[in-house]
Amino acid sequence: MSPGPQLVLIGGGHAHALVLRGQPLPSDISVTLIDPSPKAAYSGMLPGFIAGHYPRAALEIDLARLARAAGARFVIGRAEGLDRARRHVLVAGQAPVPYDILSLDIGITSDLPDLAGFADHAVPAKPLGRFADRWAGFLAGVAAGRSAPRVAVIGAGVAGVELALAARYRLARNGAAPEVTLIDAADEILRELRPGARAALLAAIGRAGITLRTGGRIARIGPESVALATGETIPAAFVIGAAGARPQGWLAKTGLGLTDGFVTVDRTLRSVSDPRVFAAGDCAHLSHAPRPKAGVFAVREAPILRQNLIAALTGGRMRAYRPQRHYLKLVSMGEKRAAADRLALRIEGRWVWRWKDRIDRGFMRRFQDLPPAGRP
Repeated sequence: MSPGPQLVLIGGGHAHALVLRGQPLPSDISVTLIDPSPKAAYSGMLPGFIAGHYPRAALEIDLARLARAAGARFVIGRAEGLDRARRHVLVAGQAPVPYDILSLDIGITSDLPDLAGFADHAVPAKPLGRFADRWAGFLAGVAAGRSAPRVAVIGAGVAGVELALAARYRLARNGAAPEVTLIDAADEILRELRPGARAALLAAIGRAGITLRTGGRIARIGPESVALATGETIPAAFVIGAAGARPQGWLAKTGLGLTDGFVTVDRTLRSVSDPRVFAAGDCAHLSHAPRPKAGVFAVREAPILRQNLIAALTGGRMRAYRPQRHYLKLVSMGEKRAAADRLALRIEGRWVWRWKDRIDRGFMRRFQDLPPAGRP
């Protein structure tokens, strides 16, 4: 008996997790999930984890358990290329994985490989696993008196501001006297937000005593400091990279059509250059309706992606994904407070945090209450 069509999902991002969590896929389709880690982090709860509001387990999706429930094969490995002629995924240190239809949901990275000293003395906020281990080690060092409670965050966008506020809150709650610095090359920060949310976050930065350095280019990262191009040195025992959204580097070698390094897809989430390849989440560029990198789009893409992957394998009809123009953004503020980026109003408070917390926990509950294991 010949094997059925083979669907391969590279990456355990939100869209792929929801594809596996949905209704059972047709029994004649062989599904394989590939990811470097057995667990994937829900990015919406990362600042709450850093602040100490959530244990690490609360924001981790157990990919192995999810794949088992969906009847999918799970390969723990790092995809590093595609052989599109043979239809193989190249996995570091392992045999190639064949596919008939392939989907990419590998997210982005906040690594800064071109910045001198970053690889040795800083840590990107994503992926979570490495960051969580380094953060736990830093907190232990501060508690033992081995490390000064000094943190620098590179990038003062929404993610960087959330991480700076969370780090400051956690260190202060643990009894330290933290020094947190936000560094950004732009002269103004948070311009992507509406006036109310921007005002709320700038006020929170001020109340927390976080130092904001704008218009400054970083020259290098040292073991205990960040050196600016002006010659100024900012003391920092823990440096977090949160500047921008960089695509995974290996995509550039796939031969796929890319936009700024991200996989260019059409309205069906299919690659514009290869009908056997789809992409969703932050690693995809929506050619028909460009949008910022935000988890809300990956979640909304999931049911469309699922139907279109099945259609590509079975000859069914595809659906178009039409992303919403406006979406609610809830931004955490270190303590159990949050701001809502909605209209031009300044909406903030503990009740906004509770609202965000309910949404986040509700999303994660989908992956904690899993059905019994599917087909082997």
